[in-house]
Amino acid sequence: MSVAKVIEIIAEGKSVDDAVAAAAKEAAKTVRNVRSVNVENIQALIEGDKIKKYRVNCKVTFVIE
Repeated sequence: MSVAKVIEIIAEGKSVDDAVAAAAKEAAKTVRNVRSVNVENIQALIEGDKIKKYRVNCKVTFVIE
């Protein structure tokens, strides 16, 4: 039987894909055995009349050894 743990990370990027990749990359710096990233919320940050960047709230699941 495996035991999994979930942490929440907020990350930003120039696209939603970049933001999700940034969340996974940041989690991998301190956590081993990352199995999935679940995007809970997506925000677009606006400056003037254009989208400047995207922010995602992610739940990252990893397996405890």
